[in-house]
Amino acid sequence: MIRYIDELTVKDKRVFVRADFNVPLDQSGEITSDNRIQSTIPTIRSVLDRGGVAVLASHLGRPKGKVNKAYSLAPVAKRLGELLKKDVAFLEDCVGKEVEEKAQNVKPGDVLLLENLRFHPEEEKNDESFAEQLASLADVYINDAFSACHRAHASIEAITRFFPEKGAGFLVKEEITYFTKALEEPKRPLVAIIGGAKVSGKLEVLENLIQKVDKLLIGGGMAFTFLKANGIEIGKSLLESDLLDTARTILNKAEQRGVTVILPVDCVVAEKMEATAEYKTVSVKDIPADWMGLDIGEKTLAFFKEALEDARTIVWNGPMGAFELKPFSAGTYETINLVADSSALSILGGGDTDAALHNSGRGKEISFTSTAGGAFLELLKGGTLPGIKALES
Repeated sequence: MIRYIDELTVKDKRVFVRADFNVPLDQSGEITSDNRIQSTIPTIRSVLDRGGVAVLASHLGRPKGKVNKAYSLAPVAKRLGELLKKDVAFLEDCVGKEVEEKAQNVKPGDVLLLENLRFHPEEEKNDESFAEQLASLADVYINDAFSACHRAHASIEAITRFFPEKGAGFLVKEEITYFTKALEEPKRPLVAIIGGAKVSGKLEVLENLIQKVDKLLIGGGMAFTFLKANGIEIGKSLLESDLLDTARTILNKAEQRGVTVILPVDCVVAEKMEATAEYKTVSVKDIPADWMGLDIGEKTLAFFKEALEDARTIVWNGPMGAFELKPFSAGTYETINLVADSSALSILGGGDTDAALHNSGRGKEISFTSTAGGAFLELLKGGTLPGIKALES
């Protein structure tokens, strides 16, 4: 049983909040999207409004266990202060005597942001001694970094062993609540839309989903391995030839369970994946030998629309084509429109899917967009998240 921030006493206590402030930065070090900072504000405010001290920690990028100022959280401290409308004390390390002294000399309502956890190799090694040093800075532990919960890192997993009082923040609560609604207690029909480049990255996802869903819509580059498994010639389209038997097995299992699987019937093809390339829409049975499929076509979208008409729950991960290039973007954006127009509970996850949704301007019409990539996929696989399991004991 997980306890949440609003169930824990924080008055006059230092609360270690593991956040995910892994925000995108431009070449000058400016934050280009503060979504991840904004998503943790409710948890931070809950600590401050109830008389606690917020000791915030996060990683940013992949500095490979070394101090690299290009990955400093200093820009996050500045933006966080603007959002909270109060001073955020930025510490130039996350452990050590100076950090410990500053963590001791705080008063209710203070906010401290530690420097990038991954400047220390012990973080990614889930080192217990490092975790204990982090834990010494606070009295209560809160994990609000759902997108990092699939990693057994020191600030996610080992640290929980040193706190009698621990729980999850509002963001993690929301992620778990919506995921439970989608796959554990769904209103049916439950439809999954799975795209992206490769079957290999989502093999376990597909194997788990066919045990749960009523309909499975497959697009993106991964669809061509399934089409090839069905005996269709796919030209130079993306193919994982070592997974053809696996694709057949998945399709057979879906048929045995009565799951409706919809594969593309037409696609947008080009000689190369470039915005200026010549392109056309053809039946999947008519892909030229030296061309490649790069998006789903209008007839496929019509089948998708029909499949979604009676849906009561929709889960989506992965784009339908090379959406970052205009000639091959329609499949992804039209699928967004279909999901946004649906009255079903809709849950989207994955970085590319989220980026497309943001560009579409229809984000507010989706019930819930997960902040996570890897953690969302891990749950779709039916796996357990180390960060969540650590909070359950």
